[in-house]
Amino acid sequence: MAKDIAGRVCRLDDLVTYQSGAIVSRVLLKRKLGSITVFAFDAGEALSTHSTPFAALIQVLEGEAEVTLSGKFHRLGSGDSLLMPADAPHAVRAAIQFKMLLTLYKD
Repeated sequence: MAKDIAGRVCRLDDLVTYQSGAIVSRVLLKRKLGSITVFAFDAGEALSTHSTPFAALIQVLEGEAEVTLSGKFHRLGSGDSLLMPADAPHAVRAAIQFKMLLTLYKD
């Protein structure tokens, strides 16, 4: 658990900062059955197609992301969410700089 923020009010988008040409992440919680991580993607940065045995919820905090899920393209903006089933192939690309909260959990 991110002990420095435990028990206090914080803004999720303030927990990570953009870095030129990089994807930055901060794990807030990690357990056997799942994790919660905040990401900051610089424009154009991407995670190539992959899958995970966990179901996942992407919540865009700011900016815009392009997500391909099981071959279907989605454009997500600030405030949008996408629920992804376990084992579904997916890829994420920053259309512009964006931050997201990723919640992984055993389905």
